[in-house]
Order: sequence, then structure tokens, then C-alpha cells
Amino acid sequence: MKLFEIVETEIDPETYRKAVLHASAGAVTVFTGHVREWTKGVRTIYLAYEAYIPMAEKKLTQIGKEIEEQWPNTKVAIAHRIGKLEISDIAVVIAVSSPHRKVAYEANEYAIERIKEIVPIWKKEIWENGQEWIGDQKQKPVVEGELK
Repeated sequence: MKLFEIVETEIDPETYRKAVLHASAGAVTVFTGHVREWTKGVRTIYLAYEAYIPMAEKKLTQIGKEIEEQWPNTKVAIAHRIGKLEISDIAVVIAVSSPHRKVAYEANEYAIERIKEIVPIWKKEIWENGQEWIGDQKQKPVVEGELK
């Protein structure tokens, strides 16, 4: 297991929690992002993620370095899954340890926002009535009849 990786199999959050745990860690936050069924009234059937793995892992590593520079004494592990994911599957896990909980929470939130901003992962949302590739993970599905 690498601390920053793209995987094609189910994610076990405990693996990443254990990877960041160390003697001076007083807190570990573990965020898991899951495939949800409903978004703005649109029912998702499943998601398909693709990535350029070498670049995606490089960007995940960059995020880890940014966190460790901004919040000293933290340790970070991030994994993002690609392939077909069903409802409730874990798409991403972020584990951050630090001496204190506030930093662990802040750094963890920073990580997910940076993933959405800079990591080349593409998501295809498959709905009951259509599908769409989402390049920018901050983008939300458009309900039929809404303007883009």
C-alpha cells in the first residue's frame, strides 16, 4: 500500500487510518466519500471513475506535502478508487493524523477540496434517464429542464 494511491478495488479505511497513526498523534480523522443515490432530485444508478494514474498519484502526493507544510506534525494518506462504483461504495478515503483534533479536521477538509481542484480524475454519472462525464468534481448534475 502507498500513502497516496489510485486503486481499482474496494477501499478499507482502516488500512489508511493505521498508516498515519504514530506516537505523537493525538487525533486521526478519516473521511470517506461515498457514492450517493440521489443528487438534486436525480437518481444515480452508479458512477464510473477514470484517472491518469501516474499524474493522479503525483497530485495526491502533492496534496499530502501541502498539508504537512501547512500543518506541521501531520501525516496523511489518501486513496481514490476508479472503475465502476455502486451506490454506497467508498470512492475516496483521506486519513490525517496530528497531535490535536482541530488540525486533523482542517487538514482533512483541505485535502478533499484540493482533490476536487487538482487531481485528474474524471467521473461519469449514470442516472436513470441519462449519463454525463464530470471533469470538474465540483460540478453537480443538471436536472432536466434546468439551464447549464
